[in-house]
Amino acid sequence: MSTTPPPRNYGVIAQILGKDDEDDDRPLPDLPPLPEDPRWRIEHLPFVLAVGFALVLCAASAGFFAGGPVAAAGAAAGMLIVTIGISMTTLAIAWADVIRPELVMPVGLAVYVIKFALIAALLLVVADRGWAGGLPMAWSMAVGVVVLTGVQVMWLMRIANRRLPS
Repeated sequence: MSTTPPPRNYGVIAQILGKDDEDDDRPLPDLPPLPEDPRWRIEHLPFVLAVGFALVLCAASAGFFAGGPVAAAGAAAGMLIVTIGISMTTLAIAWADVIRPELVMPVGLAVYVIKFALIAALLLVVADRGWAGGLPMAWSMAVGVVVLTGVQVMWLMRIANRRLPS
């Protein structure tokens, strides 16, 4: 009878943050060294989520003033979908980078293909049903993608400036 404890099953977030390295006696593969703080992969996510949820409220308000409660629901739903999509993409790419940096491109592309296919299917269903909130939802998604991508670019520039020599 073996007295070794069963292996721990860590979640994706724990792997991204480097919490799965404690008390692990297995030999490491020959990979490049990790940065001293692995949290940089998702360091921007709280700010992006805060901006995304602020945009959900702004989209709901704009939708309400432009077309009433149905337009407000459509605009808020569109912005929420974009915010969740960007968050899930960030987590998937960070996870792939922790597991093996060579997986970043295939995982990122797969997540984008799946995400945009689901969004296109959702918009087609909404258009087919003739929901009055469909057009505000589509416009809100377009604005959300542009603004949240800009927020991510701004954050990346901030990280790049932080790492440049003075």
